[in-house]
Amino acid sequence: MIRVVVFAFLILLSGSLFAQQPPPQQPPAQQQNRTRPQTQLPPPLAFREVSGIVKDTKGITVIGATVSLTSKKDTIQASTNEDGIFIFKNVKLATFVISVKSIGYVSLIRRYLNNDVVKRIILDPIELKSENNVLKEVVINGTPSITYKTDTVEYRASDYKVRENANLDELLKKMEGMEVGTDGTLTHQGQQVMKARVNGKDFAGGSVAQAIQNLPADIVEKVQIVDDYGDQAGRTGVKDGDPTKVLNITTKADRSVGNIVRLTASDGSDGRYDERVFAQRLNGNQQLGIIGNIRNTVNGVASSGISAGGLASGGSGGSGGTTTSGGPSFNYRDQWSKAIQVNANYRYNFSDVNSLNNSTGLFFTTYIDRVTHLPVTTPPSATANNSTGTNNNKTHNASFEFEYAPDSANFLRVTPSFSYTSTNNTNNYQQSYIGYKNQVANGITSSNNTTPSYGAIILYQYIFKKPKRNISIQINANNGNQQQNTEQSTHTVDKDTLQNVVTDSLRHTTVMRGNITKDYRASLTYVEPLTTISQLEFHAQTEYRDYNNTTVTDSIAADNSVTQLLKQSNVYTYSFSNSRISLNYRLTKTKYNLSLGAMAIPSHLEGVSLNSTKPTNRNDFYLIPLFRFQYQWSRTHQISINYTGAPTEPSFTQIQPVPDVSNPNNIIFGNPDLSPSFRHSVALRYNNYLSNDKVNLSANVVYNLYDAQILNNVVTILTPVTSTVNGKTTITNTFKEQTYFVNLSGTHNINANYNISKQSNDRAYNFALNGTINYNYQLAESSGVVQHLTTWNVNERFGPRINPNTSLEINPFVSYDINRTFNTIPGPTNDIRRTALNLEGKFYLGKDKTWTIEYDLSKNYIDGLASNITKNPFVANAYVEKEFFKRKNGILRVSAFDIFNQNNFINHQVSSSGGYTDTKSNALSRYVLVSFILNLQKWTGTPTRNGRQMNRRGDGSFIYN
Repeated sequence: MIRVVVFAFLILLSGSLFAQQPPPQQPPAQQQNRTRPQTQLPPPLAFREVSGIVKDTKGITVIGATVSLTSKKDTIQASTNEDGIFIFKNVKLATFVISVKSIGYVSLIRRYLNNDVVKRIILDPIELKSENNVLKEVVINGTPSITYKTDTVEYRASDYKVRENANLDELLKKMEGMEVGTDGTLTHQGQQVMKARVNGKDFAGGSVAQAIQNLPADIVEKVQIVDDYGDQAGRTGVKDGDPTKVLNITTKADRSVGNIVRLTASDGSDGRYDERVFAQRLNGNQQLGIIGNIRNTVNGVASSGISAGGLASGGSGGSGGTTTSGGPSFNYRDQWSKAIQVNANYRYNFSDVNSLNNSTGLFFTTYIDRVTHLPVTTPPSATANNSTGTNNNKTHNASFEFEYAPDSANFLRVTPSFSYTSTNNTNNYQQSYIGYKNQVANGITSSNNTTPSYGAIILYQYIFKKPKRNISIQINANNGNQQQNTEQSTHTVDKDTLQNVVTDSLRHTTVMRGNITKDYRASLTYVEPLTTISQLEFHAQTEYRDYNNTTVTDSIAADNSVTQLLKQSNVYTYSFSNSRISLNYRLTKTKYNLSLGAMAIPSHLEGVSLNSTKPTNRNDFYLIPLFRFQYQWSRTHQISINYTGAPTEPSFTQIQPVPDVSNPNNIIFGNPDLSPSFRHSVALRYNNYLSNDKVNLSANVVYNLYDAQILNNVVTILTPVTSTVNGKTTITNTFKEQTYFVNLSGTHNINANYNISKQSNDRAYNFALNGTINYNYQLAESSGVVQHLTTWNVNERFGPRINPNTSLEINPFVSYDINRTFNTIPGPTNDIRRTALNLEGKFYLGKDKTWTIEYDLSKNYIDGLASNITKNPFVANAYVEKEFFKRKNGILRVSAFDIFNQNNFINHQVSSSGGYTDTKSNALSRYVLVSFILNLQKWTGTPTRNGRQMNRRGDGSFIYN
């Protein structure tokens, strides 16, 4: 408004100045011809923008096509971009001729007559026909199968052949760098994909498993893996923090309106079942869906087998037992008008887990000698832990997203959300130590936990008339209230070396904890363009987290009388606030992008306990560089490097000034002087797709360095106990622990992965070599002694996929894994090696290929696990299925899992004290499952509005014309 007033004032001022000037003297010739009519000047030219999209007859966009626009006053030429789109600016006339040329297609010439008043003209999609005289032996296409963009890896789906009625997960398995688990997990180049979208919009609440296991492969035009930095970064381009991997599916133009219904009914031996309902309606940007499932599965097996909900093929698991889970979900998305879009999601999920846990291990203790005051590491003690438990969890999640864009300059998104979680746990356990420490503990623990929480996100963006200049504000608010009641009864017996009882104690307590958390965050981003290729980016963010914690501990006597333990009760409040203020210069050129700047991160931590007069008050400040660089040789060849840094505040337990003595065998002492830890991270990424050779090379390396990392310092208190049994006096050492918290700098790790893929013979043969190398140097402290733990994990996987014809698929697989751990504490060096040989395959039989036999065989050779029951297990899974009906959309399947009943692996975990724990996985993994699957789908074409096909953006979303 101020700019308008100033502008009007300047116009009036200039008018008055001109009015005060005397009229110019006319030359004699003009004075003599005053009555002659003067020639009128032509009106100024009106410029306009013309854009469109070029596709082939299959609806696939044509990249690199030459598009020419000619008129009486225009001669302009452009090329279509990676989305097949061309744009002409400053077009003088609305009547013009468009000609399109591209290798392998018939040239097209078309005349357009438009209204001169329209300033922006969007043409109908231009369709090119393939040339008939192109040699059959040569496939000419300007688009490579894989394209690397700034934050996106894009695959062209039509280059990967799958069978009829295949789902999306079968298509993804054929794409370079993709690894798909049977539980619906998706990994791309070593990093897990966390969210799924269809045409740029969250699909089925963002569930990756629901998307890849239920969407048909034949509707897909492009598959994109996106590094997502959040909604605000997506609109402004200003990135902050670490990205999340997102799968985005772009549907074919003529397969973007349709209905999908998928019904699965499964029943099996040992009480196994798996019932599912999946129903979705897609119409451009509109989504409407209902999803439901209820299933009973086996715990302790991994997710790399042949069938969703099935068995692991050579993975290691944790505790055994079974899980019954399920629940319905609802999703709705629509564009109510040109200015308003909405997105609503609700999900209810329950899980009832019955767990069996059997573990053995080696335990070392470091204590301070009372005489020398030096740390002493004891000889090892063998430990065993057997437990059974239940965990019943119920969760409600609801969110509603409202977007309002009244014009091209303003955008508003409001997203309120609510969640409620209720958990009931019970655990019966028996733990024993034999050796230097001799102790047996039996107990039962039960707890109830409820956590309602609600919040909202508000995002507003204003785009100025000057290109690229914009400002945005985002506000996040969340409020949670966790209430937990825990009852614990523990019977502890300490013994001497002759296994005679020295001490016998029983402890029965209840602990009521309350934690009210309030989290408020506000951020502002402003982008100021300097030139057509450079800009300044300002980002300011502040976050405030407030915690109100209450702990009340009661002791229950044998007569059930209750006494409050005041020393073990505490009321403590604390808050943590930090800000991130950054200024960044970005340069965007044809070959490279460079972002360079600095960020200031001040933080403030304060807290107070009602049981202590000493408050906690700390201020910290960090100044870190900002650096992002990406060099792109071509659309298929790029390298990038990125640096980020982030602080992490200590938790309530770590800074409380009053000791937590709720467990007298392990008293926890908070450290009010703890500093927030800080993580420095440098990520290097390299991608190169050689389209002519169908070879893909990808590598990622991430280096993390931790300053002032918050670590536990467990101090063991050794107390000699003298006892006399049968006239013989013995001295037995009993142990109790005290946990402290310290800041230590120096922990660092390197995580690297690579992918080398080669496809040949029209992708009938796909050879893939994947590898990961993880190095972790970790600091730990025990009884004041700093320990150095070094871990190496190297995994190499070679898995060719062979599909010579439509009747046969053979997928052999071999992997070699090394896990080595070294510790400065004396003890055994952990060196575990595993070689896995796997063979997967399918046979399609019958005249119409309606019979399928699939097998999954895995032989594992394990070295370094002495306690493994089955040293070299052989896991075999198989199923037979028959397709029915005219469209082959009815499937009857019989599956057999772990046919030889050898899936009994060990989950090996190394502790910083130099010991280890081996946990046996479930032995109940052999069962048979009979399933019937019905797939119903109908696709009706391309979304339209006002009788015209809707244009699309690069992510596949449709433009509401």
